[in-house]
Amino acid sequence: MKVAKLALTGLLVGVAAGTVAALYSSSRRRAENQKVPDPSKAVDLNAYAGLWYEVGRYENPFEAGYEGVTDHYALTEEGDIKIQATLHKDTADGPERKIPSKAKVVPGSGNAKWKVSFFGPFYLGDYWVMDHAEDYTWTIVGEPTGKLLWVMTRDPHPVLEIWSVLQRRVAELGYNWANVRKVAQPVEGVDTATEVDRATE
Repeated sequence: MKVAKLALTGLLVGVAAGTVAALYSSSRRRAENQKVPDPSKAVDLNAYAGLWYEVGRYENPFEAGYEGVTDHYALTEEGDIKIQATLHKDTADGPERKIPSKAKVVPGSGNAKWKVSFFGPFYLGDYWVMDHAEDYTWTIVGEPTGKLLWVMTRDPHPVLEIWSVLQRRVAELGYNWANVRKVAQPVEGVDTATEVDRATE
């Protein structure tokens, strides 16, 4: 989270939007951010739009068993956001599943807070852009409870420098990097996720 996600995870089990909210409130996990900061960096939606690769996340039951996750964001004429999540079962090139959703920006949030809907007019899921690169090469996505976290990049295999920045920013935002589960992507390349783990041991 994606897509990423936050609310997008509810779709992975095919539940209605109301059930998504219930699942979030009842979920328990050790990796929680008890003091989630309010997003402070404005988001340029045109720059944010496009394809993102999920390279890390707090593992959750809704995405369990999925790799090669991507989110595609597109702006509508009404100013809303269309989201297309693509997931692969078991491996990065496994059976594909596509899940559509939509989002509205929360007024006064600098476009950093969204409400997401998977069903009709019910916008119940929270999507918070916690931070992003100035050039929109990476983003960190969370939500108010601190139980869910997604790390996304434009490149399916980000370079070591980007991984280092992500690790630092995730920690500065109050999350536990040790609990960020790496997500496999299908494009061949250097496993920089493993490299950055070794570099910080």
